[in-house]
Amino acid sequence: MLEKVIELIREQLHISEGTVITEETSFQEDLRADSFELMEMIMAVEEEYGVKVEDDDLEKLQTVGDVVEYIKSQGIDIE
Repeated sequence: MLEKVIELIREQLHISEGTVITEETSFQEDLRADSFELMEMIMAVEEEYGVKVEDDDLEKLQTVGDVVEYIKSQGIDIE
C-alpha cells in the first residue's frame, strides 16, 4: 500500500521521481506542500480508496505514514 500511496502523492503534489519519499516524509516540511495542494491530495486519496477524511482528522495527516495508517484505520488493506 505504501508504494501506491507514494505514487498518488507524487502525482498530486508534482514531486519528481528523484525525490525520496518515505513513511516519515512530512508534506509541509519535506515536500513544501501548501494547503491547496494538501486538499487536492486528500481528495485524491478519498477517491482512490473510497474513504472520507473527516475535517477533524485532516490536521493529523502530517506525514505519508499518517495517510497510510488513516486508510488502514478505515478498514482498507490494499497491498
